[in-house]
Amino acid sequence: MAAYILRQKLKGNKRYPLVLMLEPLFKCNLACPGCGKIDYPELILRRRLSPEECWQAAEECGAPMVAIPGGEPLIHKEIGEIVKGLVERKKYVSLCTNALLLEKKLHLFEPSPYLFFSVHLDGLKEHHDKAVDQKGVFERAVKAIKAAQDKGFAVNVNATIFEGYPADELADYLDYCTGLGVNISISPGFAYERAPDQAHFLNRRRTKEFFREVWRIGESRGTAKRWSLSHSPIFLDFLLGNQEMLCTPWGMPTRNVFGWQKPCYLLGEGYAKSYAELMETTEWEKYGTGNYEKCGDCMAHCGYEPTAANIAFSNPLKMLKLAMRGLRTSGEMAPEIDLSKARAGEEHHERIVAEEMAKLNRKIAAE
Repeated sequence: MAAYILRQKLKGNKRYPLVLMLEPLFKCNLACPGCGKIDYPELILRRRLSPEECWQAAEECGAPMVAIPGGEPLIHKEIGEIVKGLVERKKYVSLCTNALLLEKKLHLFEPSPYLFFSVHLDGLKEHHDKAVDQKGVFERAVKAIKAAQDKGFAVNVNATIFEGYPADELADYLDYCTGLGVNISISPGFAYERAPDQAHFLNRRRTKEFFREVWRIGESRGTAKRWSLSHSPIFLDFLLGNQEMLCTPWGMPTRNVFGWQKPCYLLGEGYAKSYAELMETTEWEKYGTGNYEKCGDCMAHCGYEPTAANIAFSNPLKMLKLAMRGLRTSGEMAPEIDLSKARAGEEHHERIVAEEMAKLNRKIAAE
């Protein structure tokens, strides 16, 4: 990644992707109340990106890493072929899954330094099963994780943290997952516009206070330094309120069944037909915390890890100091970004869905 960033700097590129968020479908075999990807009409949920479209997106974008969320990617009948083609192109692939189908489909994949599974695991048993609104999912996911590890696959877990999550339970979760031998990604819950449950998304101040409390608990147990988190120290320092950053929305561009999503993975306010069009026509300056109402509370890793990566590259001593001394969990927080001048949020979802349904219906009529 450092070599890739250096090449972009030498080329004079100001905006470049680090991770392609590739969504080959929206359909899922769970109905999590905090997800905004599952409420599309059936005609849209049936849509799939072909392997060729996935490979083209990776080549067009040029990011060294491809994350494959969804929906549930393992539902895609050609997911094995898609992943194989990306690995052959030497893209680092993070295949995101709720793991309900993982054991059944492990034979579709081969262990590779270019591939790891990222299993959605929002907490320990009771919490995770509640988050996905189905009992028994935690146990099935852990069983699948161990099966994948036994076959030589690297496994990561990812958790989205919502309001009401007890800090000691998250510390328990981090201890457990570290013992499980997986890397851990965490991100504060940011409100998907279409999510059924809008009541439990974290705001920025609450996010910082919460994660400081989690780290204090971990330090008191002597386990915090051992947590196998797949985040840069700079992003974690930001999460604990010790520094303020602006997001980098183009750092993780999204390609899905609609096209290239504007402006980022969490906000869908229009689509471009190509990656070049996305970069050239998106009014980037109109988005981000302080610029746009919908971005006000966001501290999600998909926008801020690219910023952290750029800071780490420009100032490696800063990251080294953080890694050596640890994260500060008390004292004054960095000043918040002024939200008073942010433009009002706009609604685009219904228009986008209506336009897509009209295209699909015209196609069906023509056939």
